[in-house]
Amino acid sequence: MTESTHGPPLNVKREILDGVPYTQRRFDFQRARAAQALGMHLGSPFDIGWRGPGGWWILIEPWIALPDSPEVCPALAGWRRERMPEPPLDNAITIVPDWVCEIGALRTRQYHLVTKHRFYMKHGVTWLWIVEFDDRLLRTLVAYNGLWRDVGAGVWGYDDRVRAEPFEAIEFPITDLWLPSDA
Repeated sequence: MTESTHGPPLNVKREILDGVPYTQRRFDFQRARAAQALGMHLGSPFDIGWRGPGGWWILIEPWIALPDSPEVCPALAGWRRERMPEPPLDNAITIVPDWVCEIGALRTRQYHLVTKHRFYMKHGVTWLWIVEFDDRLLRTLVAYNGLWRDVGAGVWGYDDRVRAEPFEAIEFPITDLWLPSDA
């Protein structure tokens, strides 16, 4: 989805990846809630350190600015605090995340599975999670020798309980990502 010269409408999110602008619709209620639920499951134990090991910054839709990519905005991203001890408070984050999660739909599958996969690999993201919302699946990947490889079980669906790198210290029910009427 390439951007027009007039800029994106208000309901559209813009990203610039390696100098190329892309647009996609902002999250609807269901996808925003899925991002929030996943952020809560991971943020409490890993970011805040409540009932978990801590040691991470976990953010929903962070503003990341990398060379030639001043607007990168994954659904969720995480940085190990050993790599980013102090977060930037007034500016974009200029450090590549250790972990990224994208929440996609059928209409964005090509963008997430091709464009964003390649972008994250090129820039050194270690772990990539993809929530395939329409199929009610979570896919977990790790970078290995320039390729994405499945982590652990690799794909979780329906009512599975997820325990996956780099957050294998906790387990959460995947059904929390869907609205009760969707599960």
